[in-house]
Amino acid sequence: MIAPKGPGHTVALGISARRRRAVPARDPPGRVRQRPRSRLSYASAIGGGRAGIIETTFKEECETDLFGEQSVLCGGLVELMKAGYETLVEAGYAPEMAYFECVHEVKLIVDLIYEGGIANMNYSISNTAEYGEYVSGPRVVSPETKAEMKRILGDIQSGRFVKDWMLENKVNQTSFKAMRTKLAEHPIEHVGAKLREMMPWIKQRALVDKSRN
Repeated sequence: MIAPKGPGHTVALGISARRRRAVPARDPPGRVRQRPRSRLSYASAIGGGRAGIIETTFKEECETDLFGEQSVLCGGLVELMKAGYETLVEAGYAPEMAYFECVHEVKLIVDLIYEGGIANMNYSISNTAEYGEYVSGPRVVSPETKAEMKRILGDIQSGRFVKDWMLENKVNQTSFKAMRTKLAEHPIEHVGAKLREMMPWIKQRALVDKSRN
């Protein structure tokens, strides 16, 4: 198994010589050396050779991947942005301001972390923002949050999540599609679409073109 560490569109860009991007790839330990031509060449072909090929196990790759998606990268981040947006709007602030502060600027912060880690991000922001990180961050992501993360990991390790997802597919993804529709109708999506139309440079650098992928 070769598992690129990124969404499909970013992997495709890693293959493109025009964009010169790459994402790391994972492969089960030992097998890389046993069958270097088939495995390493495949991992390199999808961009992993430029970013790094990490040895792992099938179990480790699957469980860490699912956990990261659910608790941090997709589930955790989306709910955090929605909660922040809703908190500001409910307090009477303009939806546009709430969107910029809790959604749009996430990329600016993540790019700094991507480039040089958390310390690099803290070096680039104001002392006020950094102090707020230290005193307020643990109030949002509290010990209770971490305990819930451990339960999420337990559901993945035990196979409960996979079982639930398989049952969902047996009923034509009814709940899944309903949740997707609900999110699409959230005000954060409508406000974001309106604001992004005012920033054409975002579309010019888009990773996703729904007419082609």
